[in-house]
Amino acid sequence: MRKGDALDPRGLILESYRIEGITEGECRSIFLDWALSFEGEMRSGIVAMLERYGGTHPDHPMTKVLQEGLAKAEAPRRRGGWRSRDR
Repeated sequence: MRKGDALDPRGLILESYRIEGITEGECRSIFLDWALSFEGEMRSGIVAMLERYGGTHPDHPMTKVLQEGLAKAEAPRRRGGWRSRDR
């Protein structure tokens, strides 16, 4: 029995949208579980999940969590540091 698809193999994101009264904290836990098992490029996976569910569930806590995840995935990261400076 297969629950999901290539983007959500275990159906975690799908199920979060089906749970009535789910909290943002619970959605964060589900998102983390999904992200740790996701084998693709994270940004494109989040975009796909938002395209799939965000439009029909704009006020759902998981949509907010996915949007926050996308913002963090797009945030530039500083490379290097004091240890990587030429001496």
